[in-house]
Amino acid sequence: MTYSLRVTDMPLTERPRERLMTYGAKSLATAELLAILLGTGQGPGKLSAVGLGQYILQKLGEDQRDPIALLRDVSIKELTDIPGVGPAKATSILAAIELGKRVLTARPPEGTIIDDPAVAAAVLSHDLMWQAQERFAILLLDVKHRLLGTRIISIGTATETLAHPRDIFREIIRQGAIRAIVAHNHPSGNVQPSPEDMHLTRQLLQAGQLLGIPLLDHLILGNGTHASLRQTTSLWQEFPQGD
Repeated sequence: MTYSLRVTDMPLTERPRERLMTYGAKSLATAELLAILLGTGQGPGKLSAVGLGQYILQKLGEDQRDPIALLRDVSIKELTDIPGVGPAKATSILAAIELGKRVLTARPPEGTIIDDPAVAAAVLSHDLMWQAQERFAILLLDVKHRLLGTRIISIGTATETLAHPRDIFREIIRQGAIRAIVAHNHPSGNVQPSPEDMHLTRQLLQAGQLLGIPLLDHLILGNGTHASLRQTTSLWQEFPQGD
């Protein structure tokens, strides 16, 4: 007989709920977060809730893909096909995932001052964060960095999108914006800039200098996170924007 430690058999300081209450959700492993949603365990070998959470991640990642990325778009059937996961457990997981997406993609209202890359990413998250194809977007601002709106410039394939400085600045000017932030997503979840991203950013910064329309940042979004090229590269020192 396989023995699996129950959550109630764990010391209080090691139980997922108690650890979350003491140290916060960020301190928990993904399997422990799932355990809180599952409530109880079972499945092969009468697993504990934490063990069942680990088993779910293992089953989702059997084809070597990232199980966290797969959870983002997992279906009710994919979950209930896993031994030990019935409709109640599956719907709890799906509800939590959807709630997380909605919180993350809640868009600040027009007029919000965009003074931090995280705020800009929040504005664009709904359009870019969870898309299966690359999208290129513009965040339009007035002279005081207040949000005027956003525009999707292009939609590409699963691995690339096409955007030209001419089309980008044409839309900025057409919308009457005085400042702009550009952004695109990486469906892979890797937010490191590619050589093509760097090249396009250089072109946009040069165009911003020429037209007198400062480009404040270029963001890359994916898999719940983002990167600011202004913060992580020296391009804005090479091409000052006077913003």
